[in-house]
Amino acid sequence: MVFIRIKCMLCLCILCSSYLAVAQQEVDTTLVPQITTPFFKKDEGPTVFIDELHNNFHTKEDRFKPFSTLLERDGYQVKSLTTYKLLHKTDVLVISNAINSQNLRNWQQPIYDAFSSEDIQTLKTWVEQGGRLLIIADHMPFSGATNTLANAFGFDFCDGFAQLSKPEGASDIFSEENNRLLVSKITDGTYGKSIHSVTTFMGSSFQKPEKAIGILKFKKGDVCEQPEIAWQFEDDTPSKDLEDSYQGAIMNFGKGKLAVFGEAAQFTAQTITNEDGVFHVGFNSETAPNNIDFLRNLMLWLSASESKK
Repeated sequence: MVFIRIKCMLCLCILCSSYLAVAQQEVDTTLVPQITTPFFKKDEGPTVFIDELHNNFHTKEDRFKPFSTLLERDGYQVKSLTTYKLLHKTDVLVISNAINSQNLRNWQQPIYDAFSSEDIQTLKTWVEQGGRLLIIADHMPFSGATNTLANAFGFDFCDGFAQLSKPEGASDIFSEENNRLLVSKITDGTYGKSIHSVTTFMGSSFQKPEKAIGILKFKKGDVCEQPEIAWQFEDDTPSKDLEDSYQGAIMNFGKGKLAVFGEAAQFTAQTITNEDGVFHVGFNSETAPNNIDFLRNLMLWLSASESKK
């Protein structure tokens, strides 16, 4: 029923929304684990840049601090990207939740592109020549703001709020058991540990190009809600069935690599406080025991100079 669907989404809104709970949302660096067997020696691993050129909601020293700290403990050299001139041929660039300045604190239609045509051509050429790009575009408005960039690589976002068909209040878990986590080099132990489930926290969805390898896949009955204003759901809010849509995929592109994901909290750690208490949202959550290893596997694949056999 519509009432149940919207009630469930509003519950998630209280827990997950950066828009409505920004005053209570805080980065959580207390539960970023020490890594006993890092993939690289300290400060000798690949360089990872975190984009700060596009009004990003997630930056190295703010909401993605747990992400950058975890990677540094894995031996990566993590830096902020303030100009494309810093990028070298096989660096890794993470673009998380870019947004146009016209939609800052204005999460309603129309959603404007976060990337200029020059940005898109620069990034596409860089990946073709060997760059490694991780695009993360969360729920509306970030998926809409990033879609033109995604289109350049053959992906197409639904600018809305993606939700699994599941019992009310349950977590969005993509697992081999429910056929939403697909076996790939990121999950089968080729890169890092074998992973059998990943938890996300209300993101977006996308269609992928044929040559991309799906990792997090929606099923029939999962939906993308597309409100005019973020987090405001009505009985007549457009809803799209997500059969054959994805929330995570990887692909080789020219000489480079690309990973696209539709949810950001899974890759970081935060707490949200409201009248009901303090909630962990991200890889610090008890509902997400495999997210850290999943992130480590993904970054190892992105940064690897050659594909493992």
